Amino acid sequence: TIVGERGASLSGGQRQRLALARAFLRDAPILILDEATSALDSESEAAIQKALRKLVVGKTVLIIAHRFSTIRDASMILVFDKGRIAAQGTHTQLIADNPLYRTLYERQSTQSLA
Repeated sequence: TIVGERGASLSGGQRQRLALARAFLRDAPILILDEATSALDSESEAAIQKALRKLVVGKTVLIIAHRFSTIRDASMILVFDKGRIAAQGTHTQLIADNPLYRTLYERQSTQSLA
């Protein structure tokens, strides 16, 4: 694949995979992933998330995401509502204790089944 100037000939998913590879090659102790898998199909997203689980061990990772599949395994999830932190906890805790998180999760789960 010819990359071109600033990755112009790459798809959004290819650019995301390249950016993730560069981040992990740097072996930075802190990673910020902003919608890191948003341009990927579900199969590629699953493969990237499997690799991420191994690569983030011992690192501090801040993940900004709208897909619950991206954050499900996080040790701490912050739920924002109207610009403020509305809740925090693990996925399991938030499903059990937070109506906003639970509702959003159920909506997204229902949409993915449709």
